[in-house]
This record gives sequence, C-alpha cells and structure tokens, in this order.
Amino acid sequence: MMKIDERIEKVLFDRETLEKRIAELAQWVNENYKNSEDLIVVGLLKGSLPFLAQLIKDVEVDFSLDFMITSSYAGTEKSSGNVKIVLDLVNNIENKDVLIVEDIVDTARTMNKVVSILKSRNPKSLRVLTLLNKPSGRVVEFEPDNFGFEISKNDFVVGFGFDWDEKMRQLPYIGTIKLPKK
Repeated sequence: MMKIDERIEKVLFDRETLEKRIAELAQWVNENYKNSEDLIVVGLLKGSLPFLAQLIKDVEVDFSLDFMITSSYAGTEKSSGNVKIVLDLVNNIENKDVLIVEDIVDTARTMNKVVSILKSRNPKSLRVLTLLNKPSGRVVEFEPDNFGFEISKNDFVVGFGFDWDEKMRQLPYIGTIKLPKK
C-alpha cells in the first residue's frame, strides 16, 4: 500500500500507471527515431528529471543527452509569463534530431520560446514529448508531438518531478495538492 502525503488532495496517476505509460512513450521514441543517426534528447530541468530518467530506461536507440533550465514560475502555482533561459544546451544541434522532454505543457509559453530558440539553430527535426498536457491552460497555441496524460485546467499537480515551492518533487506518484485557503 502506497503512503500518501497528507498535503495531497487526490492521486491522479500512481507509480504503476506512470511507469506503464512512460514505457509506451519510450516505444514511441524508439519507433520515431529508429533511423536517426544523431538524436539529442533535451531534458527541461528540473521538473522533467523523473520522467526523463524513467523514459530512457526503455529507449533502445542511441542518443546524446543534454539539458536546459528555463524559468517562468516563481515557486507558486501561477506562471509569471516571463520565460528566461537559465541554462542553455552544451551540444550543437544543427542537422541533428532533437527531442525535447518536458514535464508539462500548460500555458505553452515556455515551450513556445524553447522551440523557437532551438528551431533557429537548424536541427534536422524537432519534437516535443511531455508527460502531462494541459490544453485548457494554453495562452499560446501549441501542441506537443506526444504526451503521457491530459489533465484539466484546475489541477495543480505535485510529485514525480512537479513541485510546490521546490518541494514534493520526490513523491513517486502525481497528485493534486490541497491549496492553502486564501
């Protein structure tokens, strides 16, 4: 029996559900990049780390791993709307296949900016794989190439990389948090 943190209102996706879906997403990566000679998987830190770590266990094609840190949340549930690149890629991505691995596409401001920056560097291909997709939260038009689960506009999630003020990322499941009463 899984121990549930008292700050969790409801578990949306337990460990078993996450691992099963992520294994399916790894097969999607294997299929889409089976002929790639130069795949770079770009993890957007920090939230994508558990998803990325689980995903690559079942990726069978060769790839290089790189990271970016972007910031648009100031430790709260609301995006500031201002996206900054805190850490940029180490690798040159020109003429390479690039797969961005993200924890969630919500407003899509961050993803829009990252995709725009990376496209300007002339990759051979560029795709986005996100664990959670929240289309009801969009403020800019964007659709990931694939995603694990769709969640609703009202869900503020923690666990499995998702945080509340940098805490609760370590939970082995994704749940909604009991937000403090205002």
